[in-house]
Amino acid sequence: MAMMQDASKRARQTRVATHGFTLLCLLGWSILAWLSPSYQMPSPLAVIRGLGVFLSNLNLVKQLGFSLYHVGMAIFLSFLIGSILALIPYYFPVFRFAIHQRFGAFLGSFSGVGWALLAGMWFGINSTSVIFAISAVLIPFALINLSSGLKNLDFELMEMGQSFSRNKIRKLQKIVLPLLYPYIFATIRLMFGVAWKVTLAAELFGGNSGLGYVINLARQDYDTTTIFVILFLIIFFVYCTERFFFKPIQNRFDEYAKI
Repeated sequence: MAMMQDASKRARQTRVATHGFTLLCLLGWSILAWLSPSYQMPSPLAVIRGLGVFLSNLNLVKQLGFSLYHVGMAIFLSFLIGSILALIPYYFPVFRFAIHQRFGAFLGSFSGVGWALLAGMWFGINSTSVIFAISAVLIPFALINLSSGLKNLDFELMEMGQSFSRNKIRKLQKIVLPLLYPYIFATIRLMFGVAWKVTLAAELFGGNSGLGYVINLARQDYDTTTIFVILFLIIFFVYCTERFFFKPIQNRFDEYAKI
């Protein structure tokens, strides 16, 4: 009973500290906005009003849809390419050094802004450039995470599968992929968060649609309120996706791991 009361007290203290910290940040933001020109730091109230204007404008909401499309397509393509690159050295070890030490190292060291600029020169200012730039940044995450999963496969299960079938495709479907599910989920979860960090820069430099494109227009008009609104929307969307989609799935994986 005492332990339950202590746990409840700690949870209540945590909530109070969290909400207090949030209110303190809002207060600091309000003071900074009051001391600064509106084009440099809009107030929280101005951002809330700007959010209402943004959501009531169909053209601006459409730009949010374009960004979601860019992120979704980039995650799909980069995960597909990264998976293939991870599987090649697993089945053909002769390519391990070339893929991990050469190609993977090259992609991992190249900046997202660099890819956005190159994509704009190669494909023009369009969605193709944006998706290419985001995908190029995300591929190393899929390659590294899935390669780690392949290295840590259960050796006994793989031997058992070898005794039942020598068909590599069948073993991939029945044994390898199910064992990789936690790594696949972790990879997609990581890529989703990173993708939004890259998307704005890619759309800013190489896109003609999306939230980054709207930020570019707002920057030219010194419309800082719109920039804050877009940043708030991205933070809110990523938080809700993490809280209500990824976290419940992660809890299921954790429960399964305890069995």
